Amino acid sequence: MDEDPDTYRILKLRAEILELGSAIRQLQREGLDDAAAQLLIARKRAQLEHLVKANAAGRPL
Repeated sequence: MDEDPDTYRILKLRAEILELGSAIRQLQREGLDDAAAQLLIARKRAQLEHLVKANAAGRPL
């Protein structure tokens, strides 16, 4: 793959966050506990934010 590895990781994290958001909405519609999914999506968002900031600053992770 010719793409920058950081760009790929950013896109992958965004896709995972979208999937988790969908799963959370489905759990909520079913009236089920979504705490684990909420925690996981918060972690993924933090990873994404860190990666985007590091990438924008041109710093290695």
